[in-house]
Amino acid sequence: MITQQYNPSQLEVEIAKAIKELAPEIESKLSQFKVVSVDDNIHADNPVVKIKFNDNDNDPHEVILKIIQKPDQQ
Repeated sequence: MITQQYNPSQLEVEIAKAIKELAPEIESKLSQFKVVSVDDNIHADNPVVKIKFNDNDNDPHEVILKIIQKPDQQ
């Protein structure tokens, strides 16, 4: 299937939603970080997922994932 729209593409949006839904499983793979919140902007040109964590010392940390689909090669 040739992608008709890239800003955002259906794949970008679905990947961003999947990452947000998988936050509890991501947390279970981390040794000393707890997920505090997950925010998203899936309608942005390139969807963004922000995951906020606290470590064992209760220090805050934030990871920002920007989802970018590379255009199809013609």
